[in-house]
Amino acid sequence: MKSFSSKIGVLLAAAGSAVGLGSIWKFPYTVGENGGGAFIILYIACSLIFGLPLVMNEFLIGKLSRKSAYGAYRTLDGTNRWQWLAWTTMFSVLLILSFYFVVTGWCIYYMVQAASNTFSGMNAAALTTFFNTFEKDAFVTILYAIIAIVLTASVLWFDVNKGIERLSKILMPILFIMLIAMAIHMVFIDGGTTGLRFLLQPDFSKITPQVILEAMGLSFFTLSIGLGILITYGGYMPKDQNVTSTSVQMIILVIIVSLLAGIIVFPAVFAYGFSPKEGPELTFITLPEVFQQMFSPALTSTAFFFLMCVAAITSTISMMEVMVAFVCEATAKTRHPLGRHQSVVVVSLILVAANILCILSTTGHADCLTIMGHNLFDNANTLVTDFLIPLGAFATAVFTGWFVPKALYQGRGAAIYLILLRWIIPIAIFIVFLNSMKII
Repeated sequence: MKSFSSKIGVLLAAAGSAVGLGSIWKFPYTVGENGGGAFIILYIACSLIFGLPLVMNEFLIGKLSRKSAYGAYRTLDGTNRWQWLAWTTMFSVLLILSFYFVVTGWCIYYMVQAASNTFSGMNAAALTTFFNTFEKDAFVTILYAIIAIVLTASVLWFDVNKGIERLSKILMPILFIMLIAMAIHMVFIDGGTTGLRFLLQPDFSKITPQVILEAMGLSFFTLSIGLGILITYGGYMPKDQNVTSTSVQMIILVIIVSLLAGIIVFPAVFAYGFSPKEGPELTFITLPEVFQQMFSPALTSTAFFFLMCVAAITSTISMMEVMVAFVCEATAKTRHPLGRHQSVVVVSLILVAANILCILSTTGHADCLTIMGHNLFDNANTLVTDFLIPLGAFATAVFTGWFVPKALYQGRGAAIYLILLRWIIPIAIFIVFLNSMKII
């Protein structure tokens, strides 16, 4: 199995998988919906208490087995009893990418439009009309989703160290530099201190059981837990890489990026009188309007959507790599094994078809794809976020805690680690699942 050539390559690639639209798109509006600073403290606590053991867990499964999600469970357990979990992670990633590439295409389209100064002079009503018109244009949205798929596939065409690792070493520093530069710019705009107070000054009266569960769910989402990504990257780790330190460093990077995204968004939102609870439309309607009121709106908008594109592509690369590695391993012992290039082509074609179906259901061109009053985009998002990610995280914790030979886990803290995986984390995930299902 191919592996990364350096420890920093693993860290940047893993951080790139987590630092995607989850950190830069979902994090700000989720913070806005849940009261700001107090929610951030809960999010950081959940990431360290629950997220860290789960991240370590998935890295360990990959590193110990030297396999992707397809072969890892079978290798460590010695049976096929857990192959259903491997297929579940594959299905989860397929569903996510069936709408994630759509949103990535939106980011690319908006970057092009911002660079062309299309948004100049537009108010909220005009920007809403612009977004709704674009979203319903099946041809354009399919075209940009395919562009996003082709860009991702072109990276995966190469071996992991020549493709994923090399690009991660370029894109992740660019991402951090741009985040820091934009955050500094936003901090000094007139009226931005109100947004900073909302973000950084906790109001603990806003903490409710629901907010705690939201923080836990967001930490799982932003850390790419339960999707087989970290298992696959763990299989690519150099054998002398320390899983604990890599996991801690990755989580710290994700938290920093999420906070920087908040610093970019909230000073501008408060300075110009917008609501921090705008939801997903914050990115494509509210922020473009905010940028129109700032110095050099075309440059600021272009930089922001380029930042969104970089974040999105680093995530699509990691998720699509799960599928490519899965296909390679699943066909390795068949009569017609597929190499990396063939697997990239097969996976790309599957994703093109999935995204076309998702877009057609969203644009109203295929009403037969509407299920229970919701289109495929919404159903795929809900199914993955509310059910499959918690299921994958829960089952992986149980697998490691109860079925992996304990002799594989040595050193200080091993006993506490196993207690967390066996009892505390599964119970916490189960509660989050019940909440997402509206049972509690």
